[in-house]
Amino acid sequence: MAKASIEIIQALKATVKKLENSKQYQWGHMGSCNCGHLAQEVTKLKKDEIHRRAMERYGDWSEQLNDYCPTSGLPLDDIISEMLDFGFDADDLRHLESLSDKKVLLQMPIEERWLKHNIKNDVIKYITVWAEMLEKELLEKVQIPSIVGMREIHTVD
Repeated sequence: MAKASIEIIQALKATVKKLENSKQYQWGHMGSCNCGHLAQEVTKLKKDEIHRRAMERYGDWSEQLNDYCPTSGLPLDDIISEMLDFGFDADDLRHLESLSDKKVLLQMPIEERWLKHNIKNDVIKYITVWAEMLEKELLEKVQIPSIVGMREIHTVD
């Protein structure tokens, strides 16, 4: 799973915001699907450009991730490379496309875990929980130095 970082969390939250405010969700469109929306955020490419690049090879995101080669020269492989360089891993993207990462799903109440991969509100829910999970992980790593031994600071009224 992606390492918890401010950049990853911000990309996920921005993807959620865009999905919430957009009518441009279409699971069968490589630039408007689950991974397509995240790819738009990470690469700053428009949905049509992502889709055009993806159509140079067969398959959806999961299939293209299986065939991914960073030196292929294929345009979607360049997008995938950029997403991996950003901090996501291939499993993150596979799971996002199918809303299937057990670590994310276990953060949800049991009755809400049966997500459909091609329903926009389920995608929003999944990405939101994923971002919250990473944010919690990141916050757990933050250490505040002890103030023992430090001089008191007095303020004058």
